[in-house]
Amino acid sequence: MVKNGSAKADTSAQQVKKVLITQPRPEGEKSPYFDLAKKHGITLDFHPFIVVEGVNSKDFRRQKIDIVSYSAVVFTSRNAIDHFFRVCTEMKVNVSQDTKYFCITEAVALYLQKFILYRKRKVFYGADGTNKSLFDVINKHKDNEKFLYPCSESFDSEITNWLKNNNCEHATPVMYRIISNDVKEVVGRNYDIICFFTPGGVKSLLENFPKFKQNGTKIGAFGVNTLKAVEDAGLVLDIKAPQPQAPSMVSALEQYLSLAKKK
Repeated sequence: MVKNGSAKADTSAQQVKKVLITQPRPEGEKSPYFDLAKKHGITLDFHPFIVVEGVNSKDFRRQKIDIVSYSAVVFTSRNAIDHFFRVCTEMKVNVSQDTKYFCITEAVALYLQKFILYRKRKVFYGADGTNKSLFDVINKHKDNEKFLYPCSESFDSEITNWLKNNNCEHATPVMYRIISNDVKEVVGRNYDIICFFTPGGVKSLLENFPKFKQNGTKIGAFGVNTLKAVEDAGLVLDIKAPQPQAPSMVSALEQYLSLAKKK
């Protein structure tokens, strides 16, 4: 895919042989990714482009945010969920069973099952994975809630601006940091497609290769914020998720590769 920061010559989807997933390899051998690779005869490599580092309880206390005084939590990623409940455990904070959770996608909402008894009357998610659909859901409850938006240091300002402009009492506790991984060796292996899942992953690519040129390499992005980061970087986006017919990156890849075979 990339040699010295330049992508290889253009390749049609029919010629896709190697795909880079910028996330850790799934645990175990049962994953739809592996089924996809077998079906289409492609090589899938997994390598996280970012390292997520949790903020310790000592640093969190300096933010002077009382978690139990908030009645609702806004989650835009699984990382946010992991570190919110990690901090609560470290600080021995008991999250109320009445707390409401507003999630960017259904997949993020379902991930809450690792930590809470999932009840639809207190877990809500946007219809299509966009900030707008998240705001539509929050808007129905905003008058009666105090919102926490657990985030990294590079939080989504569109969400915080909406909460502010709609007079929502809220706080943005920084609970984790996103650090770019060293991916120079990985990115030099001539991939036909790279799939990104966070804006931080796109940032990592550009930090590793400041003069990166796409030159025909196909780019996939999951989530509106990742999509925006790809476009802001001046890259051409070929594979988008979630979409109505492609709610996951696996299904988006499946759709892309299947359509290519028909050409």
